[in-house]
Amino acid sequence: MSMILVTPLSAVLDCIRTYHPSHLVTLLSPEHMIDTPQGISAERHLRLSLNDISDPTLGDAPPGLKHISQLIAFGRDWDASQPMLVHCWAGVSRSMAATFALLCDRAGPGAEDEIAQEMRARAAHASPNRLLVRLADQSLAREGRMVRAVEAIGPGRMVDEGIPVEFPLTLAEL
Repeated sequence: MSMILVTPLSAVLDCIRTYHPSHLVTLLSPEHMIDTPQGISAERHLRLSLNDISDPTLGDAPPGLKHISQLIAFGRDWDASQPMLVHCWAGVSRSMAATFALLCDRAGPGAEDEIAQEMRARAAHASPNRLLVRLADQSLAREGRMVRAVEAIGPGRMVDEGIPVEFPLTLAEL
């Protein structure tokens, strides 16, 4: 089964060994950006340098439309024959927002609520970065549906670090 796997940075190498993903998305602050890990080809590693902030005035590298454009293009180039691994520092905010955007893009308009509800069911700790979700909603012309869907699931359970969570692509068929 093809899937998007969300994980914290601390579990990336274990997840590469276990799941053998073909593609990797890294969402980290510029000062914490990693090199491409062994087992992933460099052209299949999207490295997005951005802070985990919801107010673009509060950091040096806020999420922007260019990040969302790169993410969506990368997701559309993925043939889904092997898993995609998406991670940030804790596997809670940036990576969950990116995964939500990728699944919403695959599903097309109308599945935002169902995808957000399934995200909450699979990951009680998920707290998708609101700025990334807002930018993805704008980029995908969802007219606020992605933002409202994430607001409806509320904040995630407070954790220092998430755990690896599987999101099968069947979620994009809801």
